[in-house]
Parts: sequence; C-alpha cells; structure tokens
Amino acid sequence: MSKTNGIHVAVLGATGAVGQQMIQTLESRGFPVGKLTLLSSERSAGKKVTFNGQEITVEVATPDKFEGVDIALFSAGGDISKKMAPEAVKRGAIVVDNTSAFRMDENVPLVVPEVNEEALHTHNGIIANPNCSTIQMVVALEPVRKSYGLNKVIVSTYQAVSGAGAAAINELKEQSKAILEGKEIKPEILPVKGDKKHYQIAFNAVPQIDKFQDNGFTFEEMKMINETKKIMSMPDLQVAATCVRLPVETGHSESVYFEVNESGVSSEQIKSLLQDSPGVTLQDDPANQVYPMPADCVGKNDVFVGRIRKDLDNDKGFHMWVVSDNLLKGAAWNSVQIAESLLKLGLVK
Repeated sequence: MSKTNGIHVAVLGATGAVGQQMIQTLESRGFPVGKLTLLSSERSAGKKVTFNGQEITVEVATPDKFEGVDIALFSAGGDISKKMAPEAVKRGAIVVDNTSAFRMDENVPLVVPEVNEEALHTHNGIIANPNCSTIQMVVALEPVRKSYGLNKVIVSTYQAVSGAGAAAINELKEQSKAILEGKEIKPEILPVKGDKKHYQIAFNAVPQIDKFQDNGFTFEEMKMINETKKIMSMPDLQVAATCVRLPVETGHSESVYFEVNESGVSSEQIKSLLQDSPGVTLQDDPANQVYPMPADCVGKNDVFVGRIRKDLDNDKGFHMWVVSDNLLKGAAWNSVQIAESLLKLGLVK
C-alpha cells in the first residue's frame, strides 16, 4: 500500500485495548489508509496485527518512525505523548492524542466532532481526545445547549473497569471467581494502581477514579468539570462530578442532572431533540422498561440516552441517563472520527 492511494496513519500504543480498538475502527469505517504504521514500547514490539487482511508487525516507537505519517493516533500514556507528540508534529504528522497530556493546553483543541468540530481549524499539530466520561456526556448535552441554553450540570458516573486497562479487567474477573469460590483476594490495581491503598472491585462500588486533589475531588472528576467547560466554550458553566468505579467490564453509565436557561421546556421536547441528534440513540420508554444499559452498548459507536424526566422541584431542571462504550466513543471511535473530520475539512496536507 502506498501513500498515493491513501493516508499514512500511525497508531502509537497499538497493542493496548484502545490501540486495538483504533485499528479495528479504522478498518470497520473503511478509513482511506494507504499505509499503517503500528508502534509500541519495546516490550510489545514484534507482535503481529492483522489489518484489512494484511499482517503488520508492531515496531518500537522512535521519533523517526513518524517520517511521512499524515495522521498519528496516540494511546500509550501521557508521558509518552508529551515526549513523542512534538516529534511527530515536527515530522509533519497531525497527532490525535487520547491521553490527558494536552487536554487543558490552551493551544490544543479538545474535540468531540458532534459538539465542536470547527475547533479543528485551530490545531497546531496536536488535537486532544477528551476523557471518555466527558465525551458521552457532552454529546448528549450539546443539542440541549444549542436549543435551550445550559446553566448547570451535575453528573454521577458509574464507570467500567476497562477504563483502567487490561490489568483492571483481569483483577475484576479473578476477584469475582475467587469470591464465588470462597477464597481470599488481594486487590492490587483498583482504584488507582499508584495510590496507597487498593480495594475490592468485584461485587463492590468504589467512589474513587484517579487520585484525590486538594479540593476533595478526584483527578477524573476535575477532568470532567474542566473539559466540559472547554469543549462547550462555556467557562462559566456550573459543573460538578462524582465518579464511581463499578464491577462492569465495558460501558460507562452516567446520571446527569442539567438546568436549561428557558422556562417551560418539557421532557418530550428534550426527547425529541435527542431523537434527531447525530451520534445519539434515544432509548426511553419507561412503560416498557426500555432504557440504556452498558451490556447493550458494547461494540456500538453511539451514545445512548434514556430516563429523561423533568425535575420535580425546578422547572428548568432535567435528569437523564447516558451510557456508552468507553473504549469506542470514549476513546477509539472519537479519535478516528476526528481523523475523518480532518479529511472532511481538508485539513490533512
């Protein structure tokens, strides 16, 4: 495959859960890949990955590997992104980074195509992919903001262990089996591998994702708060978050309370809006117990929304339930979607 027949794409972190999903998404979307370069750490280099029926060997990530690359999808950790992204840009690549390394950098657009695709025009070589929980929430909120304004958002998340990586998935499975067999467990990964204590995730709910900050919020909660304001270009929007890890393998769920600026808006109007919104699937039929659940959203690109109802005490307040595959719309699909937008807008040289 030569570049004349398509785009030279590199995937950094190609053997990780998100990297694998990026490769599969490029294939399933029929992205016009002329050449695919797969990169990883020395530990994972040498592995073979099949793409469009062709076997590609994963190589060690070094700056020179980005020569001739048009778009580089990064998902290999923040420290690696900070080191490698400028090197890739120097060699002419546009980097779509899936870590928190550049998200709050004022010179880097933070993009969810359904919400702020136009921000891609301002990129200087690096584009940040937001936090998985933030992405699904803003996709559901943006149609509301456009039609009725937005004043306040309070979100509680119920997040899958896949958001913490393959080791966390294994820990959930091993703990579940051990507990069912009456054996002792020794938590080593969750809530945060590098933190002082580790807790059981199987048959439990852990109200900590990432490390606690001085203000009592976790880093994950602050990501949601700050990223939402940046993506929606609403620095004064009131946002609060509580992020909880559940024993679910894939698919983040969120209970979102939001207040609009207009009075007299009905829940039916909100449902109608979301029914016709790009990237959203409405599943809202309480009479027949129809609502989104993580088990049903795995492997699907959309954000699923249901349980939309008006607050009983505040005319401008509403509640909704939002679910999405955190490895797809929360990571791989949003990254590939950004790449598709770059092509559509003519931003790839």
